[in-house]
Amino acid sequence: MHLNLDDAWSDLPRDLPVLDARDWGPRLRFSAPSRLMEEFFREYESQLAPFLVYGSGDFHHLSALWIRRLAEPFVLVSFDNHPDWDVRPPRWVCGGWVNRALELPSVEKIGVWGCGNFECWWPRQLFGNRRAERRGELEVHPWADERPASQQNRRGAILRSNWRAKFTQFVQALGGSRVYVTIDLDCLRSEDAVTNWESGRFTVEDVVWALMQLRASNARIVGGDICGAFSPPKYARLTQRFAAQMDHPKLPARNFEAAREVNLRAFHQLWPALIG
Repeated sequence: MHLNLDDAWSDLPRDLPVLDARDWGPRLRFSAPSRLMEEFFREYESQLAPFLVYGSGDFHHLSALWIRRLAEPFVLVSFDNHPDWDVRPPRWVCGGWVNRALELPSVEKIGVWGCGNFECWWPRQLFGNRRAERRGELEVHPWADERPASQQNRRGAILRSNWRAKFTQFVQALGGSRVYVTIDLDCLRSEDAVTNWESGRFTVEDVVWALMQLRASNARIVGGDICGAFSPPKYARLTQRFAAQMDHPKLPARNFEAAREVNLRAFHQLWPALIG
């Protein structure tokens, strides 16, 4: 299903049902009060499909709502250029939604792959949920190729030369677990996706390969989502707009239609591998 919050996607397959939630987009973008999040989820929960494509990465905190529908234990696998583990307020924000996911009793573990963002390193890692990482509830796998040799030993760090081997080990350890997969397009390099955030280092082929490893294992993908396509930001509240503008990187101007074309190509490769 396509949950349309911000018109980020166009020309998706005609057989993909569309749920129009654009009235909610400005209210939920980047962050939202708990009251609004709960109201939104009550309105749409019964209409959602197990696999969703939705808006910009500014809405990634909605993934913590999507996974509420899974009653049985599962492992959450995220492909993202950001760890989204920030423990600071507000409670519901795209940069901290992993903590909302960890609160759910059905979530056994979360693995975040492909972080190229500085949040995984000193000193910004002080704002991350290091406690969950130390307990093994959260695995963060940031790129370390351009880091000093001493930092390449960081827990979970990956290199271009070894990330596939480490991901294979991760998949093997899942055994027969149920798995939910969330893909933020900002995990991809700029040639493969246009987003509202910094670009990552995965190629589309990398993420497709990872999805195929999951599907070839004993693990079972029971749901998933794709977000992260660029859209011009619209906000409902001044405080929301201010916080979002402070947090977003300063990026070159985006051509909206050209961005849609690039992201559509990525979708056509990722979606079949995700839904099986």
